[in-house]
Amino acid sequence: MTSPEGVADFRPTHVVPREGLPAWEEPDVSRPAAALDAFLPVQLLARRGEWAEILCANGWSAWVDGRLLVVVPQPPPTAGRPLSRSEDPRPLLARGAEALERYRRAVDELASGRIDPDGFRRATRDLRTGVVLDGAEIWLYDEAAGRWTYGDGTRPATYAVVAEPGAAPGPQPPVDAPEPGGRTPAGTPPPHGTVADDGAGEAPPGPADGHEPTRIVETPGGGGT
Repeated sequence: MTSPEGVADFRPTHVVPREGLPAWEEPDVSRPAAALDAFLPVQLLARRGEWAEILCANGWSAWVDGRLLVVVPQPPPTAGRPLSRSEDPRPLLARGAEALERYRRAVDELASGRIDPDGFRRATRDLRTGVVLDGAEIWLYDEAAGRWTYGDGTRPATYAVVAEPGAAPGPQPPVDAPEPGGRTPAGTPPPHGTVADDGAGEAPPGPADGHEPTRIVETPGGGGT
């Protein structure tokens, strides 16, 4: 972190979202710093994965979840300039379309009797996508970055994230069919403790959080637990 001194050439590139934003001294969630106020202008200095190092007008710098920063509007790009990789929504659209097509084919095979329910689960095991389309507006789930993006066809921006910055992406098994009366939106992360289907339709025994259950043992001489 830099010392709190004014920066003469401070040029904000982003603002803090309306909910405010937690900050850290380093790209490490174990080293929290003061939270940033809503709509505070900041200048992006560097990125490290999902982390972003930002600079405030008074010279104070910190690390935040860069996915949640709101970009300051810039002048329109030159007509005909190709979209940059960070702006181009087409790769994410293509991945979503491919996942939907694979799911459609699996549904067709299940409906026609060419595969059974177990085969259907195996065929759709790794599929994961989420799309909400409303006219020119679209919400897309980016499974690689663990976030939902929103855009109008040209510049998707982060709409929501599903984990703190730097968190290793966990397993993302397909969600089993819900009980009658409930639905699980496409692209919604599985609840904590969800275990991937092993093809037999049953979860392996053991605690969902990976810890061994607490055991009470008898000690020689009738001691405590």
